[in-house]
Amino acid sequence: MSRPIKPRRLSFEPNVTYFKPRAVPLSTLEEVDLGSDELEAIRLCDLEDLDQVKAAQKMKISQSTLGRILCSARKKIAQALIQGKAIKITTLVK
Repeated sequence: MSRPIKPRRLSFEPNVTYFKPRAVPLSTLEEVDLGSDELEAIRLCDLEDLDQVKAAQKMKISQSTLGRILCSARKKIAQALIQGKAIKITTLVK
């Protein structure tokens, strides 16, 4: 049995739930699911330029967990950009 996910502190709620390539109908695109915790990690580290230790403290998780979340998020974003997929932002169950 796997360990339950610790609650993560998210201080950002996106106004949009999809990003997609222009002029391509969403119904024809494959999707990449980007979790709200992944979006928060990207926001803190890449947009606000916080180091991983400070970003992890804001999210109330360990630095190693934040590193894994960032790696996953960046891979999904790169996949969407390179392969022309839509990015669907999913929220965690509260």
